[in-house]
Amino acid sequence: MGRDTPLLEIRNLHAGIDDVSILKGIDLVIKPGEIHAIMGRNGSGKTTAANIIMGHPDFEVEQGDVLLSGEDLLELEPWERARKGVFLCFQYPQAVPGLQVGNFLRKSVASIRGKEAAKGTEFRNTLKDALETLDIPRSFLSRYVNDGFSGGEKKRFEILQLLLLQPKLAVLDETDSGLDIDGIRIVAAGINSAIRGTDSGALIITHYSRILEHVQPDKIHVLMGGRIVATGGPELATKLEERGYEWLDSKTEAEGPVPYTHLRAHETREDLVCRLLREKHNYICLLYPPPTPLDLSPSPLPSHTLQH
Repeated sequence: MGRDTPLLEIRNLHAGIDDVSILKGIDLVIKPGEIHAIMGRNGSGKTTAANIIMGHPDFEVEQGDVLLSGEDLLELEPWERARKGVFLCFQYPQAVPGLQVGNFLRKSVASIRGKEAAKGTEFRNTLKDALETLDIPRSFLSRYVNDGFSGGEKKRFEILQLLLLQPKLAVLDETDSGLDIDGIRIVAAGINSAIRGTDSGALIITHYSRILEHVQPDKIHVLMGGRIVATGGPELATKLEERGYEWLDSKTEAEGPVPYTHLRAHETREDLVCRLLREKHNYICLLYPPPTPLDLSPSPLPSHTLQH
């Protein structure tokens, strides 16, 4: 793929949930090797955009196109999109007690990149380099996936997967939330290592500019009221940090967006919490396909993987 050929192209995307429009005409182009960021207030449609790219079944595309290297993503199931090279970094990763991190990583790489990519010296060296980049000890590989992890450990584990899976497109949803200054620096280093100088691309979704100071995205887009109201370079994030979003309010429609977490008809707040937790778990399961599902059964980790 040439550097001028779009990796991700979103054209006039309108989408929503429960007959409520959230995205109202999004246009976005990411070229190979580029990192873009979407910033905006809560409820502006940022996470909805991520869910549409990955194919969350609760969201409905009303019109528009989402293309990965010219191929229509909207025609593919979530697991097919993952196989095509789309990776979503979860904001709230789920724990999988009983499944060791090392086994999960090896089986994930085999599922997405092929069995040969999960074998031999190359895999071990790639794993070693990724652990060093993210300042993760090798003992981490023996722990169970996200079980008892701190917030920072969960975020580093997401970036560790990114470095090993080597997707075409990484969608990073609030990856910086809950991280301290050192955590943001380390996660940003992992993102840069995975994308810069490659044919891959990344879309970072965030509220704040702190992680962008380390990543230095090629373009920043401000999403308000379901529309992109401003686009610029890293200086735009600095301006938002200094002035907030108020100076862009005039470009936003008065009614504003309705966030994904709104109450549905006849739904109590307790119902809402239960629904969101259930849907988050079910969505993770959608990323792994039937005919060749990812085997998540516990199995002993090869001794050479844990050797120092």
